[in-house]
Amino acid sequence: MSRHSMRVSQFAFAMALFLPPSTVHAEGDAAKGEQKFQDCAACHKLEPNANAVGPTLHHVFGRKAGEISQFRYSPAMKRSGITWSAETLDAFLADPQAVVPANRMPYAGMTDAAERADLIAFLQKASN
Repeated sequence: MSRHSMRVSQFAFAMALFLPPSTVHAEGDAAKGEQKFQDCAACHKLEPNANAVGPTLHHVFGRKAGEISQFRYSPAMKRSGITWSAETLDAFLADPQAVVPANRMPYAGMTDAAERADLIAFLQKASN
C-alpha cells in the first residue's frame, strides 16, 4: 500500500470516529449480510464466549477493541483505542491493516461499500 493510500484510509477512519453517526447500517441488507458473514464465520462466532481464531462478535457494537480478556489480541489492536460502531467497523472492514497496522487479522479488506453495509446490518441484527 502506498503512503498516500494509507494516509487516505487513516483520514477516513479518523473522520468516522468524529463525525456524527451515519446511516451506514440502515442502508445495508441484513439478509445479504448474512450470506457475506459466511466468509467471516470461519474465524468469528456470534455466540457469547465463543472465541475462535478471531474473537466473538457477540455484542461487538459499543465494545472496545481488544477488550475480551479470554482472547489473545495483537498489541496493535489492544492499543488502537477503537470502540466498535457501524462507522468504525466500516472503516476497519474496508482496510484492516490501514486502520490498525500490525493487527493479526489475516484479511485484506472488503472494498465494496454496499457489501460492508450489508454485513454491518447483519451484525447489528445478529450480534446483540
